[in-house]
Amino acid sequence: MKLTLVQDQAIQALMAGIVGAETFDRVFAGIRFDNIEGTMLYAFAGNAEVASDIEDSYSPYIAAVASQVLDKQVDVVIVMPKVLQ
Repeated sequence: MKLTLVQDQAIQALMAGIVGAETFDRVFAGIRFDNIEGTMLYAFAGNAEVASDIEDSYSPYIAAVASQVLDKQVDVVIVMPKVLQ
């Protein structure tokens, strides 16, 4: 299921509230939460290093927030660099 712009922005806004503005601007700048397949949420970030950092450090928080926004269980968050989009 492709996420709507509103769903994408809602997840971003809630994550900004969790990590704070400075961290959000540094780490999450340019992220796009794209689609969900089963319980896996796919997102695209600026580059491979940022994608890896987000996936390793923030996946549980993103999964919890996305589960609320989408009203669907999210267990796994996969973040890929935008070049693979």
